[in-house]
Amino acid sequence: MLFSLDTMSLFVVTSVVLGLAPGPDNIFILTQSALTGRKTGLIVTLGLCTGILIHTMLVAVGVSVIFRTSEIAFTLLKIAGASYLAYLAWQAFKAKASDLEEGEAKASRLKWHRLYMRGIIMNVTNPKVAIFFLAFLPQFADPLRGSMTLQLLLLGIVFDIVTLFVFSLIALGAGYLGEWLKKRRIAQLAINYVAGTIFLALALRLVSTKFSKT
Repeated sequence: MLFSLDTMSLFVVTSVVLGLAPGPDNIFILTQSALTGRKTGLIVTLGLCTGILIHTMLVAVGVSVIFRTSEIAFTLLKIAGASYLAYLAWQAFKAKASDLEEGEAKASRLKWHRLYMRGIIMNVTNPKVAIFFLAFLPQFADPLRGSMTLQLLLLGIVFDIVTLFVFSLIALGAGYLGEWLKKRRIAQLAINYVAGTIFLALALRLVSTKFSKT
């Protein structure tokens, strides 16, 4: 066996905790689902989880080490991610109450692949995710149990499945919140400003992230 029962159990529990811990991804799902409906949140969730698979493959083949050893690559990816978060903040700040009332209708008119790509971009352009996976996954792999590449791929897939489940629950719960907000214009404006503030804070936090080889 590639993994012992104890190792896999610990990995699953840790993955659940990480999925629930406040962070850019689940905050993104929470706000998007509350603003534009559960469908949007679930599609974005699929995009984010696809991004996780991309990071997993990068770690498995050793490519993500570039972003840990190259300050230039780290900085470029960091700027791209922060710029996207700032764009989302700007959109949230300029949104009106009517935007939320018609949120689900607008979401239904959007191409699903655009919502899907939005989630992928959000995840892939965050350099901290690449470094996190590079540091996190190998802790549960054992060279004595077989191919490290295969072990890392399997761990990444398990992590992705757990994250998909947790993020979907967040999207569904936030969707109910969105239905409540549609009936209250002040609350609608408030959630837009809160969302914008959160995205802007995340962008600033990402920009301030310093490169480290450790």
